[in-house]
Amino acid sequence: MTAEIDPFHAIAISRLAHRLAAEGRSIIHMEFGQPSTGAPRAAIAAAHRILDEDAMGYWESPSLKARIARHYDEAYGVAVDPEQVLLTCGASPGLVLALLCAFAPGARVALARPGYVAYRNTLKALHMVPIELACGDAERFQVTAAQLAAIDPPPDGLILASPANPTGTVVTDEEMAAIAEVCAERGIRIISDEIYHSLTYGAAARSILEHDGQAIVVNSFSKYYSMAGWRLGWIVVPPELVAAARARMGNLFLMPPSLSQHAGLVAMDSRDELEGHLDTYRANRALLLDALPRMGLQRIAPPDGAFYIYADIGHLTNDSLAFCQRLLEDTGVATAPGVDFDPVDGHRFMRFSFAVSTDRVADAVGRMAPWFEARHAENR
Repeated sequence: MTAEIDPFHAIAISRLAHRLAAEGRSIIHMEFGQPSTGAPRAAIAAAHRILDEDAMGYWESPSLKARIARHYDEAYGVAVDPEQVLLTCGASPGLVLALLCAFAPGARVALARPGYVAYRNTLKALHMVPIELACGDAERFQVTAAQLAAIDPPPDGLILASPANPTGTVVTDEEMAAIAEVCAERGIRIISDEIYHSLTYGAAARSILEHDGQAIVVNSFSKYYSMAGWRLGWIVVPPELVAAARARMGNLFLMPPSLSQHAGLVAMDSRDELEGHLDTYRANRALLLDALPRMGLQRIAPPDGAFYIYADIGHLTNDSLAFCQRLLEDTGVATAPGVDFDPVDGHRFMRFSFAVSTDRVADAVGRMAPWFEARHAENR
């Protein structure tokens, strides 16, 4: 039987935004977690050179695998064999690959609610069972070790995301260690989505591999490396799952584009330019944290990392999708409805992505401030 999965409503918002732009409207795209910057300049230059010199084909870059393995030593003090690294066509196929390696149909996998829409829907598509754990202010919108210890019977797996989408919250190192301990005791396999690593505004995000060598890590060049359109990512699997992962990768996805692999290797050593993007996100974050409360959005998740602000709009609406559509039509600012990330409580939340330029964020604030003032007046 075909699985029933929900649509990604932010895509519908984006389609509307592009239609309005085609009609001549000025649109500010804050609906997707997509950097408005391109790949690092040196990576683009390398790609131009490769296009002239190499016909390319099916290929897995040993140099890129080795560089990614070295990254875990440099960033986290964790030893990873390059053969544990599998290159993927972005994090989305990486998640599919990780789930297929670790679990069988019918497996029960825990995850935070709110959480990235594709976690829930990918599990359903693979005929696995999402066990969504309600995570609010008290849990800082993250799964806790106490919640995992209380599930009876224990789930087969856990999808952990730190920093998280849509909230940007980061799991502390102490809590991550406690989560790893509970999962080890209860036989819960962890899949850690670390796609927003290096995008934090306080303490650095820690890798699950520092606490659990049996975990599977999913990562990508789309966010920090600003290479969303290049469709390049990776997973790290424990040694005993390498053969299973390679068999599934080869049959389902072959390998990522050769050109992207060449560019990705160069991007990993373009830190100065990439840290400049982080400075932009930091300024955008500060601008929104100042402006949104003045618009009446007082309750937001702690945006420790990534480039999102998840705000409670329950005092203004009970239909976040219609609310975001009206905001877009009235102001030209595209945002994401919370119902994508939380099918239970998301009708009263919305997500702003601040991965655009600072002038665009300032423009969006200028458009939204009077609009939100009018919405408050309607609800008095």
